[in-house]
Amino acid sequence: MSRQIVMPFGPQHPVLPEPIHLDLVLEDETVVDAIPSIGYIHRGLETLVTKREFPEYVYIAERTCGICSFIHGMTYCQGIEQVMDLEVPPRAHYLRTIWSEYSRIHSHLLWLGLFADSMGFENLFMNSWRLREFVLDVLEETTGGRVIQGSCKVGGVRRDISNGKLTAMAADLAGFEQKLSDLADVFLHDDSVKSRLVGVGNLSKTDAYDTGAVGPTGRGSGVAIDMRMTGYAAYGDLGFEPVVEKGGDCYARCAVRVRELFSSVEIIRMAIERIPDGEIEVKVKGNPEGEYFSRAEQPRGELVHYVKGDGTKHLVRSRIRTPTLTNVPPLVKMLQGCELADVPVIVLSIDPCIGCMER
Repeated sequence: MSRQIVMPFGPQHPVLPEPIHLDLVLEDETVVDAIPSIGYIHRGLETLVTKREFPEYVYIAERTCGICSFIHGMTYCQGIEQVMDLEVPPRAHYLRTIWSEYSRIHSHLLWLGLFADSMGFENLFMNSWRLREFVLDVLEETTGGRVIQGSCKVGGVRRDISNGKLTAMAADLAGFEQKLSDLADVFLHDDSVKSRLVGVGNLSKTDAYDTGAVGPTGRGSGVAIDMRMTGYAAYGDLGFEPVVEKGGDCYARCAVRVRELFSSVEIIRMAIERIPDGEIEVKVKGNPEGEYFSRAEQPRGELVHYVKGDGTKHLVRSRIRTPTLTNVPPLVKMLQGCELADVPVIVLSIDPCIGCMER
């Protein structure tokens, strides 16, 4: 008769990009249950909203996460703009969309590299990150920052992109897309990769819905929920359709992110073709009074920034709900019944961002 033991996984582990902590309940090599512990790197970002004026808090919101920083800043700005009833210029909406999708590509390529590393494919890891450099170069050239862009502000954006530069960016996407195709072919069709992913970390559509899975974690199980469908920024003008897979395993979640790379390229291309001329910001007068739940689609799923103002320069409350926090219950469900050797791959399949989760 086998007995149960509890083995700690993390917070320091060779495969993990960030410090997540799980207590794995094992019977021999089988995981019976997983008990997550959060709060290891808590930074107290939300309380800073009472110590920084609301326009300055954009910089703090962006630093919630170093991978999807622009979308954090944009989501916060959208909340303040709704409270203050600000009409953001259409060109600013399109620029926000372009930068959001470049951020999504950069995040997915970073994840693909780490995912390959968790399976032991170092060459695939390096090739994923080599392609990511192209995206970081574009972000640096157009915003001034490779990781933290600082280009979003309440009322619009701080920087414009000339039409000539936008045309050049669209032209560069063709060659980049071909390189993405070569990389995608390995992740989706290589037998060695598929042998590590297919049938591993299963999450049914029902379980995904019941446990609140969002982003590629949910869409990999057939849950067609994507906040871009609500039409925020310029997505309502671009005819967006979410990427959905039905396999529910690590391979399906990987396939969703791979296909989203091409979806993001197409969104950027359409946004560049349709971007209107005009102003990129409106003047902000007064202070926010009221509350709003602002939602956007991070690379990992639905992001919520709740803001509440009382008519002063400092907000009363800021509350951030990140997709990694939402995807922890689905992760626990995936781990139940898996083999110990598959734990790193399954954990990384939700693309955990602990900096986001433990604010």
